Amino acid sequence: MEKVSILIIDDDVSSQAALRHVLDSEGWKVTIAPLAREALGRLASGEWRLVIANVAMVDIEGPLFQTLKELAQAPLAPGRLRVSVLFIVPELTAGDAKPVLEAEHLPYVVKPFHLHEFLERVSDLLLDAQAIAGPIRQVRRSSLMTERRRKERRTAQDRRRTTMFASREEYMMSEEEIAEYEKQEAEEKKKKEKAGETRDPGSGYKG
Repeated sequence: MEKVSILIIDDDVSSQAALRHVLDSEGWKVTIAPLAREALGRLASGEWRLVIANVAMVDIEGPLFQTLKELAQAPLAPGRLRVSVLFIVPELTAGDAKPVLEAEHLPYVVKPFHLHEFLERVSDLLLDAQAIAGPIRQVRRSSLMTERRRKERRTAQDRRRTTMFASREEYMMSEEEIAEYEKQEAEEKKKKEKAGETRDPGSGYKG
């Protein structure tokens, strides 16, 4: 399959950095559009497989929201790429935004959210759009571990706040989860470096 292109529509610098960090690790092409006007231009010119939009900067009565809604609700047709859309809803705007999104059957996550929750939604949307062949690496490798640890009671000593996404106590990753996540990223980096060395014929090549 082709390389997955993702457009992030968000004017929050910290959110931009956090989302790029997580999605870049999957080897995807990530583009940021911090302005609504720029986002409309990007949507018209690019072949995106997923658009992640902060609903706080998207006027739900404006043209950008209407475009995103049409993309999200478009049926999957032969020979045509489908664009999935995921709305990020800041907690302070949830009261106004959630009823609209739910009435239109548009996928969303409320911020702050757990890292795994976000990755699972991204994975499901890309699978639904046939942009990927199977669950993304971070969801596939951590799903069993995550389910097991959700049942465990965590103490204050084995917790660390995942400030990229969450600030509330119920949205935390344990030290072991973070270590496993970082280990996965390191393994992927080594594989890519090794693959690059294999493709390089080296200076000793003789024609």
